[in-house]
Amino acid sequence: MVLLTKCSFCGQTVAKGTGKLYVKSDGEVFLFCSGKCESNTLKLKRAPVKTRWTADWQKKRSKKQ
Repeated sequence: MVLLTKCSFCGQTVAKGTGKLYVKSDGEVFLFCSGKCESNTLKLKRAPVKTRWTADWQKKRSKKQ
């Protein structure tokens, strides 16, 4: 059985055993599908809604039209 979860930044599905799991000291858990998503969240502090290649941006754009 394959468990699928979503990336914390881009919303892409991540299969069990892949990706990176990051836990902050306050207990908040992030699951990333790639290093690109990890760096955009943690280092660059970007919002998924303002990044064009994420699912959140695409949802926001489709609601406007």
